[in-house]
Amino acid sequence: MTDDMGRDEWLAALRQRVPEIPATDARVRQLAGALLVDVREDSERASGLPEGALGLSRGFLELRIEQVAPDRQGDILLLCGSGQRSLLAAEALQRMGYRHVSSVGGGMGAWKAAGLPVTAPGLDADAAERYARQVRLPQVGEAGQARLGAARIAVIGAGGLGSPVLLYLAAAGVGHLTLIDDDRVERSNLHRQVVHADARVGVSKADSARMALLALNPRVAVRVVVDRLRAENVEALIDGHDVVIDGADNFPTRYLLAAATRRLGVPLVYAAIERFTGQASVFDPRREDSPCYRCLFPEPPSAADAPNCSEAGVLGVLPGLVGLVQATEAMKLVLGIGQPLVGRLLTYDALGMRFRELALHRDPHCPGCGPAARFDGYVDIERMCASAG
Repeated sequence: MTDDMGRDEWLAALRQRVPEIPATDARVRQLAGALLVDVREDSERASGLPEGALGLSRGFLELRIEQVAPDRQGDILLLCGSGQRSLLAAEALQRMGYRHVSSVGGGMGAWKAAGLPVTAPGLDADAAERYARQVRLPQVGEAGQARLGAARIAVIGAGGLGSPVLLYLAAAGVGHLTLIDDDRVERSNLHRQVVHADARVGVSKADSARMALLALNPRVAVRVVVDRLRAENVEALIDGHDVVIDGADNFPTRYLLAAATRRLGVPLVYAAIERFTGQASVFDPRREDSPCYRCLFPEPPSAADAPNCSEAGVLGVLPGLVGLVQATEAMKLVLGIGQPLVGRLLTYDALGMRFRELALHRDPHCPGCGPAARFDGYVDIERMCASAG
């Protein structure tokens, strides 16, 4: 708008260049396949947005429109609060080469006045601000954030792997975290178990982690279980969860988890670390093609062949990287996006800074999921691991 041109004249000139349509017509075209984009800010959309509309703030429109509307010949409708920002947004898209762009006259006010459907906001003002950068991802959006908020994830262990897993899942807004650990914080833990603090040495790891998680995101519900996973409690503790994350440091727990998650039909996100190396995979019993943990390790190795961190040592940053792989896989499973590490074993060598991916197939002779597999009870699994140790 120039200094010698009044606002009305400027708007009139803009409307000559940008088609403007009534809200009722916009709804008809939306139902016929047009993309309706609400260009208001996240805080404005917190009170609701047109049903089926994509929320994409005006300031990010040019940066992200190609991700959701790669076809420049498609029918695109833009809506704002009163109909002025959408005119400017439509003009910007025209300059980008979009040929069929229209502005909804009167914006959201006209939409509501016409009695057209409005979707109640999935996020309140705090959540809209807290998760704004994540919600802007087309693969997440408000619907995905709501799925994360409703998700229940059990994390076994609040140690090296569990620390980054817990911190990032809580930060991402996973609504219900169950943390199972019977250990206490030691000073020797702190170089890698970053969810804890020096002031909490001697406190149970589960309680220490809960303090850190609620300080980071008080919206998350954290249930702590200060107990060890055993034959008599494994199913009761993990039943009802959407994903289970294995952050354990011993084979009895891993074999119990493998059996229980398979019997309950819950995906298991596995990882292990030693010295300078780590590995991760996803075992999903809901998929017929998914191997299980015992396809990888049919029987537990001896303690000499698989020493724990206290015996072999570990580079402090290693569990951070591998744990983040676990957190990423868990979020992908909840959101239903991407390609999970099912049938793949990801290995990492910190000294060489190399990742390798190995194919992991179902073993037809697997004692855990093969045709001849039999379940004799969790107590027998504990005995098997004890005899190997």
